[in-house]
Amino acid sequence: MALDDLLSWLAPASPDADLVRRLDFDRLPAHVAIIMDGNGRWAGRRHLPRVEGHRAGTRAVREVIETAARLGLGHITLYAFSVENWKRPAAEVATLMALLKRYVRSELKTLLSNNIRLCVIGRIHDLPADVQHELAVAMERTQHNTGTVLSIALNYGGRAEIVDAIRAALAQGLRPEDIDEARVADLLYTRGQPDPDLLIRTSGELRISNFLLWQIAYAEIYVTDTFWPDFRRTHLFEALLDFQKRERRYGGVTTASSRPAAASR
Repeated sequence: MALDDLLSWLAPASPDADLVRRLDFDRLPAHVAIIMDGNGRWAGRRHLPRVEGHRAGTRAVREVIETAARLGLGHITLYAFSVENWKRPAAEVATLMALLKRYVRSELKTLLSNNIRLCVIGRIHDLPADVQHELAVAMERTQHNTGTVLSIALNYGGRAEIVDAIRAALAQGLRPEDIDEARVADLLYTRGQPDPDLLIRTSGELRISNFLLWQIAYAEIYVTDTFWPDFRRTHLFEALLDFQKRERRYGGVTTASSRPAAASR
């Protein structure tokens, strides 16, 4: 999207417009990954049930993915439900699954109108059948979209992903001499996608929580104290501006544009 069009969408005199004017559109990350954390604490501080935090978090998802599409970001990956999250109370898990199904159905129009293609990564076969169906419909309806690729990590774990990649390698009969970084990357859930350039974590926690362990080897990490339900396009713009101030070395010399060979697939 052209800068003028984006400013028109934001309203030229808004604070967000000022942030956008400071962005270098030639140096936006190709892939932004987000750990959406803090829903429960957001609700707790308002003396609300935890599920209200998850419900409020869907509004942040809507604004962030539409903003990503209008910025022209190639890929955005959201950590929505981990393999460890099944340990939460059954009622909370059931509510999360219901919210997910409702969100996918209600936001399909937004995905289509913004040319966003939906992907899902994780052990999808373990999700409830009705959730799998809703996801399959949305992925089929958006498969020909050519804009931002939105990947939702569901029943996802970085270690589980690597285990599944090893199982796939064994099933394919690959020999040790057949294995290199490029081959491993092609066995991951994210095959065909560039590795994240920027990892954002909300709620101030300083950990990566088993998220994209292989893929974030060279990602820049940005942590904000903002809880996910309060995260808006302003915070995304601030994260992108911070990213553009970083000197990226990939273990070598300082560079603003080069990427390691293993990260370009």
